[in-house]
Amino acid sequence: MTPRIEKLKDFFVVQKKHHAYRQEKADPYRFARVYAAEGLGDLERTVRRLKGVLEEEIPVVFPDERICLMRTVCTLPEIFTEEEFQEIKKHHYIHEQGKVCNINVDYTKLLDTGLEEKKAELIRLQNKFQEEGREDAAEYESALIRILDAVGQFAERYRKEAARVGNEEVEKLLLKVPQKKPETFLEALMFFRIIHYCMWASFHYHNTLGRFDQYMYPYYEKDLREGRITKEEALELLEEFFLTLNRDSDLYTGMQQGDNGQSMVLGGKNPDGSESFNELSSLCLQASLELKLIDPKINVRVSHDTPFAVYEEGTRLTKQGLGFPQYSNDDVVIPALMDWGYDKEDAYNYCVAACWEFIIPGLGMDVPNVNGLSFPRAFQETMEEIEALPDFPSFLDRMKQAVFSQAEELMDSVRQLYMEPAPLLSLMMDGCVEQARDVSLGCKYNNFGFHGSGLSTAVDSLASIEKYVYEEKSVSCKEMLQAVHTDFRGQEKLLHMLRFEGPKFGNDDDCTDRLAVLLLDWFADAVKGRKNERGGIYRAGTGSAMYYIWQSKDLGATPDGRRKGEEFACNYSPSLFSRLDGPVSMIKSFTKPHLKRVANGGPLTVELDDSMFRNEDSIRKTAMFVKSFIDLGGHQMQINAVNREMLLDAKAHPENYQNLIVRVWGWSGYFVELDECYQDHIIKRMELAV
Repeated sequence: MTPRIEKLKDFFVVQKKHHAYRQEKADPYRFARVYAAEGLGDLERTVRRLKGVLEEEIPVVFPDERICLMRTVCTLPEIFTEEEFQEIKKHHYIHEQGKVCNINVDYTKLLDTGLEEKKAELIRLQNKFQEEGREDAAEYESALIRILDAVGQFAERYRKEAARVGNEEVEKLLLKVPQKKPETFLEALMFFRIIHYCMWASFHYHNTLGRFDQYMYPYYEKDLREGRITKEEALELLEEFFLTLNRDSDLYTGMQQGDNGQSMVLGGKNPDGSESFNELSSLCLQASLELKLIDPKINVRVSHDTPFAVYEEGTRLTKQGLGFPQYSNDDVVIPALMDWGYDKEDAYNYCVAACWEFIIPGLGMDVPNVNGLSFPRAFQETMEEIEALPDFPSFLDRMKQAVFSQAEELMDSVRQLYMEPAPLLSLMMDGCVEQARDVSLGCKYNNFGFHGSGLSTAVDSLASIEKYVYEEKSVSCKEMLQAVHTDFRGQEKLLHMLRFEGPKFGNDDDCTDRLAVLLLDWFADAVKGRKNERGGIYRAGTGSAMYYIWQSKDLGATPDGRRKGEEFACNYSPSLFSRLDGPVSMIKSFTKPHLKRVANGGPLTVELDDSMFRNEDSIRKTAMFVKSFIDLGGHQMQINAVNREMLLDAKAHPENYQNLIVRVWGWSGYFVELDECYQDHIIKRMELAV
């Protein structure tokens, strides 16, 4: 890290001095009331919102920066009043906040043209639609034109501010981009920064970076080849770009600070079988390693053919305790996407959305986290009927019905979806410009993804019922039912047996592991062949997102020894009570299910004590562990490398650990800024570190 980058990091991240330039929080309905009074439609409101927000922004340029832009507006405005939105909700399913989010646009649709050339294309289309008498289409192109004008005017205001403060390099950059297409690596980074910033200003969130090393590589390679920059200078630019992603992350919408979706995907197989991991991919890992920040969240696509050195590079980053990189297995994901109807070329171009859900850049208006199925809820419903179920196969049949019923309920719940128009994003989505159709209404792929939470809780509960109730008959149906109804009060011996001695998913026990195979197959079967209202399919997955907290909060006790309200494991992981035989047994268990069928996303989340990363030999062994999971057919993996005692001290003395980073569910954040329930869950997970 150069002295200039160290200085910028201290200013923006450590001391946060740029916060002094932020404006006071404002009324989120300041625009909506005006729009309502004027009777404006939703498309016009979204255009005016971006224009209004960018006009409210106060440009700030600092002397030492080469890549600029920072938010001064702290409160993004809604386009509907509270009353209007309540009326919309009466007739529509609203996903999260009703915004287009969690998708990956194709940034090259603007990067490769510049705003001027794109505007000329829009004007031609507008004239064409007017000649054809298609006024609605012409009006949509007009909206896109005004979006580009707003972005261009905002960049010009920043250019003038750069000139005023004497930052000639930034001024020169903004004389060219974003109006003209970039030609250098620095110009491309600045162009991207403007577009990405404006996406946030449009009230879109979870704006991923996608396959950054692929679409940015031509600019990097050209600069290097023509002697414009050295590899070291490129790294410095990259690190400054990474810093810009962390300037305003506390203002980004998410369940917790850090849950902002700024994910970057590196590497992956090409359709011809070659590897796409390149020199820029390595530089991204190096930049993240040196900066040690929560953004961007690094994801690495790997396969059986990935060079071992890539795993070693990734493990050095894991050693820093950032909770990434997250690994995705091309050998599983690409065939899974193709089985789901994605074209081969598109499947090979996949990236991840905010956390780990798979999506196609520029083509996917998938909603990959539309809702979540709770396996323990299905178990609990079945448990209530246990006295009428004479044997374990009968219990399994009844639970299968419960899984199917819950899946049906989920599919029925996501009808009449409404999302606010997204004209800026539509400029970077395939066919939206040409068809004058906003991406909020759909794109090439319009699939819905369901999470599947609490798998290990359900598996372990089933295994306990099979062993103690139906096989050994050491606990009667009535006794087990009463124990869970009373939350094991007065049943300490039974609780201890179920919690710590009972069979657990993750110990390479075929008898227990087969139950995980069954549950995930039922989940996949329950949604197979079903179409959503947009013509897409439903994708089953192994992720939990925040549901491991939400869906466990009010759920009663379960026969795995879990007491009422205790959390499930995060994502696709052993339960919090598991006493595992070792990491190898764990990955053997977790690669037995047919993961191609439940590839919506959801990583095996592994907690490793930081003592496992003390030397190069331990780096190599951990890299081999990850590679073994991939070679065995695992679909995704993420690793937390922290110290339990440090976490406990950080909870007691947060002022001493402001930069302690942990992996939460599909993202990394600062430990001291998490809600206590998430802090406690991570500490519990570390108690069982392998």
